[in-house]
Amino acid sequence: MTSIGIFGAAGRMGRAIAQVAAEAGLPIAGGTDRDPSGEIAPGIAITSDPLALAEASDVLIDFSVPGALSAHLDACIAAKRPILVGTTGLEAVHHALIDAAAVHIPVLQTGNTSLGVNLLAALVEKAAAGLGDDWDIEIVEMHHRHKVDAPSGTALLLGEAAARGRGIDLAEHSERGRDGITGARAKGAIGFAALRGGSVAGDHQVIFAAEGERIEIGHRAENRVIFARGAVKGARWLAGQPAGRYDMKGVLGL
Repeated sequence: MTSIGIFGAAGRMGRAIAQVAAEAGLPIAGGTDRDPSGEIAPGIAITSDPLALAEASDVLIDFSVPGALSAHLDACIAAKRPILVGTTGLEAVHHALIDAAAVHIPVLQTGNTSLGVNLLAALVEKAAAGLGDDWDIEIVEMHHRHKVDAPSGTALLLGEAAARGRGIDLAEHSERGRDGITGARAKGAIGFAALRGGSVAGDHQVIFAAEGERIEIGHRAENRVIFARGAVKGARWLAGQPAGRYDMKGVLGL
């Protein structure tokens, strides 16, 4: 059976993944965290050694912090183990590290492991491809008060889907953080709005607005278990893949 190692094991997502894996009957090889303490499963202590964890696991799942990604990828490369990266707030330098690692091992990177969100992304891409740039695209997301990055990884995932549908580069066509006299909305832009508060696990809405009509599609996460289920499903799928870079489309067969 596929044994799972968890980077960021002491966090909310790390513990949810351990719970879902245990319920599915999958062995937990162990977990690491910046401040190791406690257990990730009965009798399995959380440590700070990523290489030892990688060597003891069949596949790794990373929901930690961007600053730890390099060490985690290095450990997986050294141990020749696949890794699913669900950490958000990644920048261009992190994606370059993932590209380099994917030459040697299977790497699945996604802004959201929810199966529903990834199906939503496919719908957004299709809608964007079918509607002209006279339809404005706005992405609104809300998360709990503790989330440190904005827009969320999921919002960016949806934005990338919309950009692919239109055949444009998201970085060159996104509008964020509007404040004051900003001028009229640029034609063809993809806008983002980020809300923070309470204990919201994750709400995302994509709005296609034209003169006289509007299409709204979205997803609401009621708890983190849905992300953990998708991560475990993705990790099991990834364990059988050759070296390369993957996303949740492969897991869903989209």
